[in-house]
Amino acid sequence: MAAPDEPRDDAESPENVPDDAPADVQADAAAADGSHEHFDSARLGDDVADHPRKDVPHPKDAAEPDDTIHQPEDVDPDSSAELPGKAQRVDAEGEDAPMDAETTQKKRAALVYNPTKVEPEVLRARVAELAGEAGWAEPLFYETTVDDLGDDATRAALDEKVDAVLVAGGDGTVRAVAEALTSTGVPLTIVPSGTGNLLARNLNLPLTDTDAMIRATFEGDVHSIDTGLARIRRADGEIEEHGFSVMAGMGLDAAMIQNTRDDLKKQVGWVAYVDGAARSLVNAKPFRVMYQLNGHRLHSAKVHSVLFANCGALQGGVALIPDASIADGRLDVAVLQPTGVLGWLGVWRSIVWDNSVLRRFRAGRRVLERRKDSSVRYLRGTGIELATAPAQPIELDGDEFGEATRIYTRIVAGGLIVALPKGHDVSSI
Repeated sequence: MAAPDEPRDDAESPENVPDDAPADVQADAAAADGSHEHFDSARLGDDVADHPRKDVPHPKDAAEPDDTIHQPEDVDPDSSAELPGKAQRVDAEGEDAPMDAETTQKKRAALVYNPTKVEPEVLRARVAELAGEAGWAEPLFYETTVDDLGDDATRAALDEKVDAVLVAGGDGTVRAVAEALTSTGVPLTIVPSGTGNLLARNLNLPLTDTDAMIRATFEGDVHSIDTGLARIRRADGEIEEHGFSVMAGMGLDAAMIQNTRDDLKKQVGWVAYVDGAARSLVNAKPFRVMYQLNGHRLHSAKVHSVLFANCGALQGGVALIPDASIADGRLDVAVLQPTGVLGWLGVWRSIVWDNSVLRRFRAGRRVLERRKDSSVRYLRGTGIELATAPAQPIELDGDEFGEATRIYTRIVAGGLIVALPKGHDVSSI
């Protein structure tokens, strides 16, 4: 692993920023050009008075005026054409139900689900049946909609004083529900579904045993894990904050998600991202960033992508970030800065071979200790701030979130409580 404070000042100057750009965005441009003064003056970290907007724009609208970044195809299914609007509660039969639920003296759970990723009737019936067997009240059921990926529904459930929340859907649904549950103390149960469910994979949960996860809500163990927060500034100067459970990213990884074909993803699942990556690499260009880990000095680098990880495992057993833990209170960062074709081969070797194969063996680790490769650099800390210009695409847990000129990511240590099957092994988490 490269030294966290090793500088790499080999970046080219960024493109010009319009004279009428907001002052803080111009400061981000100056920071990306190497100005320590401007970097500090435009900080987004917790030590300044910036506050996220509550009425944040839709990610597609946030990309205006160039309209080059669109809401990702795989977010569109987190909705129902028949049930538009924000938080939507239904009864056990799937009929519309009032948002204000009847009070009960029993414990009660809420299920938030994406109706396009599950079999709603089967899932609702099974959750209700197992809740009744455990002596809990009939659960509250919420469907994601066009305007609510699950966060509003979760907050509505919290208003009803539920004792647990189950989520079923893709990574976007899990991310939204986990964001709303962060720091509430209410346990989250992940009922695996969709093509990714990376958080479930990093927790080593049973991916095909729905009953085991539903039962975990009522009779399983609970375990605290970290969660991430990303505060971002748009090209129009607006600031917003979102949570992430697995990882956030700026640059090529977000472009890869944008270029992933929805029809192919439905056919082959996560393998479709390989197609998106191939088409993104054709026009991939490095961009310059200034970044600073909490408590470390400022650095400049020319990069293709920067990944901010709460945990490091991808589908197929690929270890994107070695030794990353979802419960260590630390943020792991991967800076991808390849040079030419050989540089990309170095990225592939580092992620697919070194991290996923060699690091498993003592002899392999000795080989890596002697090797010097700057194509991928790994950093670790409690948080990191990064500035660039012009604005670059952002993604959170596989969902595209428009463009930003600055991002500050940090870890909320132990911020999320998850329900696990009884006796679940947490030694590798």
